[in-house]
Amino acid sequence: SSALPAAAAVEPGHELDLIKPNRPLQAKEFKVAALDGGRLRLADLKGKVVFLNLWATWCPPCKEEMPAMERLWQRYKDQGLVVIALSMDSAGTKVVKPYIEQSKYTYPVGLDPKMEVAQLYGARSVPSTFIIDRSGALRAIALGPRDWDGKAAFAYFEALLKEGKPRG
Repeated sequence: SSALPAAAAVEPGHELDLIKPNRPLQAKEFKVAALDGGRLRLADLKGKVVFLNLWATWCPPCKEEMPAMERLWQRYKDQGLVVIALSMDSAGTKVVKPYIEQSKYTYPVGLDPKMEVAQLYGARSVPSTFIIDRSGALRAIALGPRDWDGKAAFAYFEALLKEGKPRG
């Protein structure tokens, strides 16, 4: 089959069906407890592309996209991508830790048992993913699960990672 040249012009992210803010928005600062006992703060991630995913252990579509998130993180973590999975489970560590350990996910996991970050970001459902660029601007939102380790996602994150890359 012959490839259609027009398809190449589609901007990365288009087929991921991402919602883009109509004006540049700075992502809102948050600070949450990390599963490993530390803290996760957006301010500490300046200069990185942040993939902020809101999920819960009781949400099947959330669990469905997590292996792809792990593959995305493994592929780009050395290039400046940070994947953060923020759990909305009200029971916190008790339910989240066994699940993450059993699934062997290695990206940072945060705990938001009171859904404060969800409210801050206006997320009404899980999974919701917020993509923040190196300058701290909220670039895109995905409501519902996505194929985060497919061609479209790779093209999208490669383009974002190239932007505003620290020189030298």
